[in-house]
Amino acid sequence: MQIEIGKPAPPFRLFNTEKQEISLENLKGKNVLLHFFPLAFTSVCTAQLCNARDNLTIYNSMNCVVLGISVDSLFSLAEFRKQQHLNFDLLSDFNKTTIRDYGLVIEDFAFGMKGVSKRAAFLLDKEGIVRYAEITPSPADQPNYLAIQEALAKL
Repeated sequence: MQIEIGKPAPPFRLFNTEKQEISLENLKGKNVLLHFFPLAFTSVCTAQLCNARDNLTIYNSMNCVVLGISVDSLFSLAEFRKQQHLNFDLLSDFNKTTIRDYGLVIEDFAFGMKGVSKRAAFLLDKEGIVRYAEITPSPADQPNYLAIQEALAKL
């Protein structure tokens, strides 16, 4: 599926590291920043999520919920969250339904791994409409954090 700016984001229901179900529907009324990442405990993914952690006060001040999403199990994500002192929810898309819905599946990653997420960032407004969408050209590339914050400031 192609995600388009100005269109509704695909809905999702995923579990966080506290074993609570989080859904896009339940986040209506808040801006939402979705950080998709390939795998926990890798250097670029750690940098991406630590950037979100370090800028969370900016996002919170603009009524924005930050979520990280990967295909890692919620148990692995819980340890990753703890080690990196992440102050926002990480969601497990272990069954790969959300990354398929967002068009983010990397079929052949590395070391024979199949079906991890591309690195991407999507900013959704309070009604769940996509206002910013970025899929990085390579898993080694970071999203444009300044562009994300500029888009959020316009909401």
